[in-house]
Amino acid sequence: MSIEHVDVAAYSLGLLNAADREQFEAHLAQCRTCPAELAEFAAMADLFAGLDPVEATPDEPDETAIVDLMSRRARAARRRSRQWTGLAIAASIALLGGGIAAGIAAVPQQPAQVSNQILGTVHTATNPTSGITGTVGLLSKPWGTLVTMKLGKVTGPLDCELIAISKSGVRRVLVGWLVPAAGYGVRGHPADLFIEGGTSISKQDLSLLQVQVVGGSTLLTIPV
Repeated sequence: MSIEHVDVAAYSLGLLNAADREQFEAHLAQCRTCPAELAEFAAMADLFAGLDPVEATPDEPDETAIVDLMSRRARAARRRSRQWTGLAIAASIALLGGGIAAGIAAVPQQPAQVSNQILGTVHTATNPTSGITGTVGLLSKPWGTLVTMKLGKVTGPLDCELIAISKSGVRRVLVGWLVPAAGYGVRGHPADLFIEGGTSISKQDLSLLQVQVVGGSTLLTIPV
């Protein structure tokens, strides 16, 4: 059986045999679109409630009819709303575990825009060589520490990440982002970059926050 995107519906219904299921799961781990499709089918049970049974015809077995029906209903649902995207990604990660999650994490993400407010205890630092400036706010949470940061005087293109380092040397990546060529907080683009992240390291146990180029140099170190 060749792997086609329509197999998502059959897989979600458990209609594939063991060999086909194993082959499809291998395809699923590398496909950009199928995980979202799979999650839509898993999350759209209410859309199929009340449907009349699909009767088989001589040239169309039951399984094919069900798969075709699900595919058509999924396409219609996507046309009605694009709000499934976030749910689809989250559900696909939950269904497929670390393999798909690792693939998604490997794609550079733009940081979520926050309210441009530095929250909690404030710390600042400047790189004397490059002039890059940073201000962070640390706010204790039951799960660890909420970190808000303002970054300026930085130009790209750069693939960056914010790393928290504990007093015992434990390192945790809080958030990653891309700095465009135009940069942030520089001439022509004066607005600083505001980002938000969290770490399981408690506020009391934090020692440093570092802005680093992924796989490269440290742009800024902020003692806390």
